[in-house]
Amino acid sequence: MHSKSKKNNQMHKAGFVNIIGNPNVGKSTLMNALLGERLSIITPKAQTTRHRILGILNDENHQVVFSDTPGILSPHYKLQEKMMQFIRTALEDADLFIVLTDIHDDFDNENILKRIKDSGVPVMLLVNKVDLAKEGESDAVCSRWQQAYPDWQVMPVSALKGYNLDKVFSKVLEMLPESPPFYPKDDLTDKPVRFFVEEMVREHILLNYKQEVPYSVEVETESFKEEEKIVHIRCVIHVARESQKGIIIGHKGQALKKVGTDARKNIESFLGKKVFLELHVKVSKNWRENESQLRRFGYQ
Repeated sequence: MHSKSKKNNQMHKAGFVNIIGNPNVGKSTLMNALLGERLSIITPKAQTTRHRILGILNDENHQVVFSDTPGILSPHYKLQEKMMQFIRTALEDADLFIVLTDIHDDFDNENILKRIKDSGVPVMLLVNKVDLAKEGESDAVCSRWQQAYPDWQVMPVSALKGYNLDKVFSKVLEMLPESPPFYPKDDLTDKPVRFFVEEMVREHILLNYKQEVPYSVEVETESFKEEEKIVHIRCVIHVARESQKGIIIGHKGQALKKVGTDARKNIESFLGKKVFLELHVKVSKNWRENESQLRRFGYQ
């Protein structure tokens, strides 16, 4: 069934635009910039994105369903295997691929490039971070990709500075198939509010702690009570080992307090309401290898 808009008789277009690339090339920054909403958390650390997050952009004639995915890696434990499954799904349901690489990142995963090419789905290859390029560098990188994949739409961008994103968006709309919307027109994402609360807490753990600790952490919302003027939220921070619990809490609880304060500010601006945030730390031994724990944390 096609839906036509009354105004100009234009066919409605809708589709899944799946963003694929290595860790740290700017996939989340790109999706947030195209949406004009901060849905995906962003830190300088690789593997910040663990889930597949949909961001839905609606207007009268279009529904663009952007999909941010984890960076491609070789899994070392079950959690990472689950993260790679989100990428496999994203390779199967795209109406348009955005392959994101950057000026100094050679996306050389032959297997994934071949799957994308063989899918017959249109592809935009965006070379990100051109604001960091030396003169002539971005042209050279773009033409190398264009020669390798002549059918793909290759463009230089800076997701951080917004360079060329208008052009990218126009091209996305042009390449989308005609289709009725997949989601109600007032939906912004497929994820519940609790998910974003957990992600914001995890973001500040990634920003505040070093080495392995942030990668051993999962956040779970235990209770979420919304009152007229304030939202009471209680989150549990799960760590994989006893020694990590002390690191997260810190001397006299100072480290945990800082995470709580920073995350609360983000959550308040996300919800547009005052927030009372309680954080507790719990040891869930080796949760990253535990099938039932992973399911509970949403890694289906």
